[in-house]
Amino acid sequence: MLELHAISKDWQARVLLRGVSLRVAPGETVAILGPSGSGKSTLLKIVAGLEPLDAGRVVFDGEDITTLAPERRRFALMFQDFALFPHLDVQDNVAFGLVEQGVRRLDARTQACALLERFGLGEFSRARVTQLSGGEQQRVALARALITRPRVLLLDEPFSALDAQMRLQLRAEFRHRIAEFNMATLLVTHDEAEARAMGTRGYRVVQGGLEPVW
Repeated sequence: MLELHAISKDWQARVLLRGVSLRVAPGETVAILGPSGSGKSTLLKIVAGLEPLDAGRVVFDGEDITTLAPERRRFALMFQDFALFPHLDVQDNVAFGLVEQGVRRLDARTQACALLERFGLGEFSRARVTQLSGGEQQRVALARALITRPRVLLLDEPFSALDAQMRLQLRAEFRHRIAEFNMATLLVTHDEAEARAMGTRGYRVVQGGLEPVW
């Protein structure tokens, strides 16, 4: 269970977040709506440990992780630009997180190829990511996020760079994988249709707080 307790954050003398509290259960996706600059991406970075907060706590399974380093949280953060490594092939992009955790490169590649097969990408394991379509790159990014078995998945506008048909396909795939891996998932987006398609609950950032939408 991911819990946010009274999270507050100011930026350049402006209130971004004020007293934000939220719970996200395993296997649940909570969507956070809001326009650019509303603070929704900042909230995601606070949960990931990439942005300090001014007040409040981040708790996972009863443990206060507010000051825990990002790499020790075992959370996965996916950005809208995929953030894949162009100098690595597909299998090494997916294996990267395991190697960083100390898994032998050969074993990490074996696990990466197995996951790519499950994602229907096995034939691309030795391809450069720049050779893939936008939808294929996004699936590689998801595989890279999931291979380390993250406790929480954080999605920042994950489909905004894709065309409408690909967005529909990947929403369904992401929902399936989130349920399969039983992860607490936090999605931030400006697209209400996307939020409703993905989220079991939805909130909107309004004057620094969260207002329930459904």
